[in-house]
Amino acid sequence: MTDEGTTAAGPSTDDGTGDAHVPSTLQRLWGRGAPRRRGPKPALSVDQVVRAAIDVADTEGLEAVSMARVAESLGYSSMALYRYVASKDELLALMADAAAADFALPPYPEGDWRAGLEAWTRAQVDGILARPWFIDLPLPTVRLGPNRARWIDAAFEILGELDLTADEKLQIIGLLAQHVLGEGRVQVETRRAAADAVRREQGLPESTPESELDPGALDRANPFYDFETVLQHFASPETYPHLFAALATSPPPPDGPRHEDGWQDDFGVSLQIVLDGVATFVEQRLASRR
Repeated sequence: MTDEGTTAAGPSTDDGTGDAHVPSTLQRLWGRGAPRRRGPKPALSVDQVVRAAIDVADTEGLEAVSMARVAESLGYSSMALYRYVASKDELLALMADAAAADFALPPYPEGDWRAGLEAWTRAQVDGILARPWFIDLPLPTVRLGPNRARWIDAAFEILGELDLTADEKLQIIGLLAQHVLGEGRVQVETRRAAADAVRREQGLPESTPESELDPGALDRANPFYDFETVLQHFASPETYPHLFAALATSPPPPDGPRHEDGWQDDFGVSLQIVLDGVATFVEQRLASRR
């Protein structure tokens, strides 16, 4: 493997523009790296290192990402990577922002802020499901880089028609961002738990991809699949009177395919409830200015 002779001290926190007081991770996120030194042109780039780390996470999981493993995938020694990133935590921060660049906002009806926010939220949840390791990132490593800032900018564009203050719009964006993380975590961890259970039950190796597992077995292994079983065999109306009363008086779900409004889609239901709350908040804030 190639070694570029750098030290483990990491990149400089000063990019030559007077930003020495800005943390090196933020400088690296925003492309303000250490100034070019004389000598041979660097063999790698920060982007190459980050993309290699993402490839490792995509195929082996976030726990496999280390300076040594990423360097190995590039054909260099781990010490060589410190010329481009200061630490593993900085590498994770760069990965988080780069992953956000791969999330795609689908089209939505122009001028419909609610449809825009729904598309904005769903796109990010879909991005997390495509890269489940995103949920495993330590929260302190998920910093505000240019790609995550673009998503915030997109949300402000969606809300542009509303006569709200910047702080009020940030409250809405922050609420939906929390919903993205919560929904993403529930879906990712539920899928993982179901897949692990199926592998154990069928005696399959831990490395067996989820795509090769029986979909029916995955559904039955879902941790929430046992809800009716628990009620039938363990709970009683005497112990949980309000729960049983609600279920007894609830009308059956409609037959046929899922509704276009997403009512039979758990995520669709929760997102519509959240957006209903946002709509009420918007109405109240606008009314307060009349």
